[in-house]
Amino acid sequence: MARKLGVCTWTYGPRPLAEIAASLAALGYDGVELHGDLETFRAGDTARLLADHGLSILSLTPADCDPSHPDQAVRAAAVDYYRRLIDFAAEAREVAGGAPVVSFHGLVTRIKPIASQEEEDRHLVDSVRAVDAHATAAGVPMVYEVLNRYESHQINTGAQALALLQEAGAKAMTVLLDAYHMNIEERDLPAAILQVGSKLGLFHVADSNREAIGRGHTDFPAIIAALDAAAYAGPIIVECTATGPNPFTPVKGPDYLAMQETFLRESREWLAAA
Repeated sequence: MARKLGVCTWTYGPRPLAEIAASLAALGYDGVELHGDLETFRAGDTARLLADHGLSILSLTPADCDPSHPDQAVRAAAVDYYRRLIDFAAEAREVAGGAPVVSFHGLVTRIKPIASQEEEDRHLVDSVRAVDAHATAAGVPMVYEVLNRYESHQINTGAQALALLQEAGAKAMTVLLDAYHMNIEERDLPAAILQVGSKLGLFHVADSNREAIGRGHTDFPAIIAALDAAAYAGPIIVECTATGPNPFTPVKGPDYLAMQETFLRESREWLAAA
């Protein structure tokens, strides 16, 4: 099944978007998952810049915010940010003809509760419910991104994401699974994809070592077969990074960009042939 292929822009590090777009166009990608920096990007201008390179905004990944923090003001700021990110997606739709998928998750690197797990889980449900209502009214699709335990203390498996969305009564929000996170948390990756099934709204890929497809031990043929069996027709977003320490920065050294482009080229070629 042919699917659009995109790349998370944050994996390029502090590069101008025009430079990233030129690189991805040369590598043969269809679009980007844009980092949701609302201070830097303007929806219309960004969509047009990418279109000039034959690319589109396939999805939006959020900047740092904490929708389950015990401080109500912190949670309110997170919900407000997500509402503005949804509005950005709706504005981009007017230029590009299709709304990008907006990704939602907890604060990356917060791996334990500040209050109690139970309290913060309740806060997360409330925040998801509020954000989902805004997305539903705007007609913008959303996904809840499942992260591994070393990045989040909440929602580490597809089954947990399904339970959260059911409890919140979500209408616009489905599930984002990521092969890299799944490699850590899921006992059976294809089975997890099939369990999420029609609720799968976006899929990320990187091999088990977060390098290019084929450089780790993840069974990607089985994953693609599961995506086909689940009738997943959405984009596949590549989120590999150059080799090196600190998983939260893509800048691994002076030659990181050349390594990153090699990984992206290898991943696109593998996916195009799958």
